[in-house]
Amino acid sequence: MKNNLFIVSKNGYKYIAYALLTAIIFGILDLEFFSLLSFALALFFIYSFRNPERELSLLDDKAVVSPVDGVVKAIDEIKNGQYVYRVLVESNYMNVGVLRVPLSGHLESTKVIRGARTSKKSKLFYDLNETAELVFVDAHNNRVKVLHRLKQSFAPVNIEVSKNEPLYKGSRYGYAINSMSELYLPKNFRLDIKPNSEIQASHSLIGYFS
Repeated sequence: MKNNLFIVSKNGYKYIAYALLTAIIFGILDLEFFSLLSFALALFFIYSFRNPERELSLLDDKAVVSPVDGVVKAIDEIKNGQYVYRVLVESNYMNVGVLRVPLSGHLESTKVIRGARTSKKSKLFYDLNETAELVFVDAHNNRVKVLHRLKQSFAPVNIEVSKNEPLYKGSRYGYAINSMSELYLPKNFRLDIKPNSEIQASHSLIGYFS
C-alpha cells in the first residue's frame, strides 16, 4: 500500500495538469473567458481530489470505522450467506473521495469491474456501472465486505491495495468520487449508526464486532 500524504490525491494530478495547461494555452491565444473557465475547472479538480489527514481515535480492534464520506441512506437486514446487515452510503462531489480501511487486518479479496457511470436512477445502474468489491478480515477472522459503485463520475474507481496485504484501520486504500457504497456486516456485529447520519471515513464509527 502506497499512502499519498500530499494535500491532493495523486488520482487527480492528470486532471489538474490538463486543466491548467488548457488555461495557459487559452491565455496565450487571448481567449480570456475560456482561460478563466479552464482555471476554474482546475480549482474544482483540486477541491474534488483533496486528501486531508485524519487522526484515528477508535483504537478498539473490534471497532469498524466508515471507509467513505457520505450520508447513510439505508440500513437493511439481508439474507446473504455470512452477512446479515447492509449499510448503504451515498457520496457526492462535496465529499472527500479518499477511501480508508475500516478495520485492521488484511485484504482477503478484491475485484474491480470497469463499466458505465450512469445515474443511480437508471434501470441499468446496478447491472452496468463500474464497481469495486473488497473483503477485509481482522485478526479475529471477522469479515466486512465493501462495495463501491460509481454514479455519474468523471473519474474511475481506483483501488491501491492488493490481496493478502496487511492493512491498518484508517489508512488509505483507494479513491472513488460520486458513488454509492455498500457495507456488508455479519450477525455478530452491533451497529452504531442510523439512517440519514453524515459520516466521515476513518472518523465515524459503524459499530463493533461482539
